[in-house]
Amino acid sequence: MRKFLPVLAAVFLLFLLPGCHGPRDSSVFVVPEQLDPGRTYEVTFWAKNDTNKVQVAIYKQAVEDFMALYPNIKVTIKYYTDYAMIYQDVITNIATGTTPNVCITYPDHIATYLTGNNVVVPIGDLMRDRKYGLGGTEILFDAPTMNEIVPEYLEECKIGGAYYALPFMRSTEACYINQDLVEALGYKVPDVLTWDFIFEVSDKAMEKNADGTFKVNGQTVMIPFIYKSTDNMMIQMLHQLDAPYSTDKGDVLIFNDTTEELLLEIEKHAGLRSFSTFGVSSYPGNKLNIGQCIFAVDSTAGATWMGADAPLSDIHDKSELRSFRLAVRPVPQFHPDRLQMISQGPSVCIFNKEDPEEVLASWIFAQFLLTNEVQYSYSETEGYVPVTLKAREDPAYQDYLSREGEDNDTYYAVKIQAAKLLLRNAENTFVTPVFNGSASLRQAAGAMIESVTKAARRKQTVDHAYIETLYSDTTSLYRLDQIDASGTGEGVKKDLGALDPPAVALLAGLAAAWVLILVFFLVRTVIEAVERRKTA
Repeated sequence: MRKFLPVLAAVFLLFLLPGCHGPRDSSVFVVPEQLDPGRTYEVTFWAKNDTNKVQVAIYKQAVEDFMALYPNIKVTIKYYTDYAMIYQDVITNIATGTTPNVCITYPDHIATYLTGNNVVVPIGDLMRDRKYGLGGTEILFDAPTMNEIVPEYLEECKIGGAYYALPFMRSTEACYINQDLVEALGYKVPDVLTWDFIFEVSDKAMEKNADGTFKVNGQTVMIPFIYKSTDNMMIQMLHQLDAPYSTDKGDVLIFNDTTEELLLEIEKHAGLRSFSTFGVSSYPGNKLNIGQCIFAVDSTAGATWMGADAPLSDIHDKSELRSFRLAVRPVPQFHPDRLQMISQGPSVCIFNKEDPEEVLASWIFAQFLLTNEVQYSYSETEGYVPVTLKAREDPAYQDYLSREGEDNDTYYAVKIQAAKLLLRNAENTFVTPVFNGSASLRQAAGAMIESVTKAARRKQTVDHAYIETLYSDTTSLYRLDQIDASGTGEGVKKDLGALDPPAVALLAGLAAAWVLILVFFLVRTVIEAVERRKTA
């Protein structure tokens, strides 16, 4: 008995030692040998659309076409109108183990999902699998190969060196311009806008008539420059100036002198009310379409809302619409000779399940979203562009691009111009580092612009002291001081009350080991007592 118990305890602890090294490697997914055609697989797909009925129809058609090829894979769609809602629901469902199978998402969001143990499937081996990979031999449709996906967009789906998503659609930002009002102020719209040009024209547009109306439009309202996504505004400004923002490891570098200079410059124009934001003055496209805005910056995917003839314009009183020549340009630049614009747009990730074949079925459906017909059909609904070279070169898509302006619906000129802008500038796009907490940093970047804009309108003093306080408040509000920059990939520090399963197993094992040790000593004491009695 004395020999047996120490060995038992040692063996028990030996099995527990792997837990000391943290979660098991989640960068590998073992691809099943076969998808059983006799089984039925249930796949849930969380998709996003902007209440766009055409997009909904495309999703439904894609599912029908897919299920015609794979009748044993039942796909159910849940629609969302906002990416943030998908993100919050996924976070909630991670805790309950009820995540969807496939989800429209962003890499910033995936980085947060990855803090859950083995929640998101790494797809590197899936992409390269001979049978079920991209363009694999067992795939029943004409899927793109890995080399047929735009390489810049595929790289955006890497986190920590591993692929965790497929790109689905891509967009960038554009500046939509009322060319008539620019020329009425004595200027000409350049091919490449600069920040100085936009601010100069916007300030001049604030001149009023004696009756209080604005000279440039004859109305009582004029907000010359409105930026919809202030997080993108700050990120692009910093990137164009080669100023720090963050590192790949999660070092937060945004609170620097360049950021302060930019905020003080923005505040100056916000004080003149020549600059505003979506958070302050509502959607820029609406103001543009009724002649109350000159420069409206929004996603190229928002092109269908821009212009008096925009197919998705939500101005209910059509008498308010103003007909004007609309010019589409890249976002403003500090160095017009080297364009820099952000790359954005949804990707698709796959969530892990106990059944590897269910994951494989989900992966096959995700691939179907990259087929030519789904890609160019969806891109035609707004100013998105396909993420595959295969779809871009398809004669049907090329025909679509060539018919710019034929109508104000499918071939709406502004929408196609916005798409062409991105197609011409794919190599000039960039993305920000992705880590757990990068989504919060993005929000913080935009929130600072919103704060100084509101402060300027309230006639508050915005100076160095104000900026220092703003930095401190923003850090606390978005918990930027809790981002782990150790490079371990853990990201935001976890609440000590929420331990990973390996940590729980380790603690339970240690407790069990102590119990065994106590039992050993108790048994040994009993044995020794019995032996003493025998010898006595």
